[in-house]
Amino acid sequence: MSKADFYFNKDNKWHESLERLRDIALSCGLTEELKWGQPCYTHHQANIVLIHDFKEYCAFLFFKGALLSDTHGLLVQQTENVQSARQIRFQHLSEIMDQEAALKSYIFQAIEVERAGLKVELKKTTDFEVAEEFQSKLTSIPALKAAFEALTPGRQRAYLLHFSAPKQAKTREARVEKYMPQIMNGKGLND
Repeated sequence: MSKADFYFNKDNKWHESLERLRDIALSCGLTEELKWGQPCYTHHQANIVLIHDFKEYCAFLFFKGALLSDTHGLLVQQTENVQSARQIRFQHLSEIMDQEAALKSYIFQAIEVERAGLKVELKKTTDFEVAEEFQSKLTSIPALKAAFEALTPGRQRAYLLHFSAPKQAKTREARVEKYMPQIMNGKGLND
């Protein structure tokens, strides 16, 4: 009995596809765990691949997918801001069945990446754009700057991405104003 069983017992349109992805991951000698509410497959306690489903597709998510050689052209970067992980997406069970050998090769490659101790070179927080509206506040309010610099790098990046995303200055300004109290309280964007 696995903690992840509930995930596969859900009655949804991806049921058969999710079961097949599970079988493939387990056939590669991975250990099934439940992390972030999703079935996660590990090798010697290192995260290798996660199974998840969305409205339009289900997917394998490779934690260090950016380091894999995409020999079959299947890996997808979810958004431009995702640095390490890559997905392989499926809309039909037949796609999984047809690509089973390729999927296993990606899993074995991901295991080798972990064995070799390879790490994805992540962008530093200083490499991210700082919206002019936020920079203005950081410059004029030293306590805000100190509070922002005290946040973890991940929380800093989340704010920087959120503040710089809108095209209109008015929207960027509104976002900065809205989240200033949260930053001052040492909270992240989603805390």
